[in-house]
Amino acid sequence: MKVLIHQTQTTAADCVAGLFADRLMQKPDTVLGLATGGTMEAVYKRLIARHQNAAVSFSKAQSFNLDEYVGLAPDHPCSYWHYMREKLFNHVDFDSDRTFLPHGDAPDAEAEAARYEAAIVGAGDIGLQLLGLGANGHIGFNEPTSSLVSHTRIKTLTRSTREANARYFDAFDDVPRLAITMGIGTIMRADEIVLLAFGAGKADVVAKMIEGPVSAACPASILQMHRKVTVVLDEAAASGLALRAYYEEVHPEVLDPAI
Repeated sequence: MKVLIHQTQTTAADCVAGLFADRLMQKPDTVLGLATGGTMEAVYKRLIARHQNAAVSFSKAQSFNLDEYVGLAPDHPCSYWHYMREKLFNHVDFDSDRTFLPHGDAPDAEAEAARYEAAIVGAGDIGLQLLGLGANGHIGFNEPTSSLVSHTRIKTLTRSTREANARYFDAFDDVPRLAITMGIGTIMRADEIVLLAFGAGKADVVAKMIEGPVSAACPASILQMHRKVTVVLDEAAASGLALRAYYEEVHPEVLDPAI
């Protein structure tokens, strides 16, 4: 696991956008695994800017998002289909036939989960997967106690996850209780994973993910077992790491020379 600690959220987001742009330059037909949420908006803004400056193209790539709420149609303003169109897809040259999310309004959610897993396998699995980190250690919507070898399926969301996402809805009760999510096993099949976390509120769970035991109680801890994962943090998110000095010694080039 490579741990990159940046002084600011700005440089951390720059780093992640750069990793994705570099991958697309080297392998334009990469299968991207994409994430949603407030943390990812900074990354997508930077990728849009790079595209507008002709520094990156998505025209040969395809993408699979991590998850979608059960019961929300793609045109629902709180759906992740809507989020991705607003935050990325409408502003870059992705082929709309090559951007995929689960259909939350499918008549049979279990069948939709199985279909989505099969589509990911059919694409050759994810080449570069982007992840955020839930305050309780979830990746995708794989809540604590999730199977560490799970495939795409329906998950019941914890109250804390629903409360964290309630700001996007009119009321807490409007936040769906169920979601279709890539499984941990699905995520772990990716060739490469990049996880981005910001803020002091993530410090404890970041430390558990990187330095704690591998456990279903902190699903993100399974990333310790992946062959190529990069964790990108700001100062605040890294503040609970016991081995922080070592990570900075291994990657001194991350330090911002302007500070």
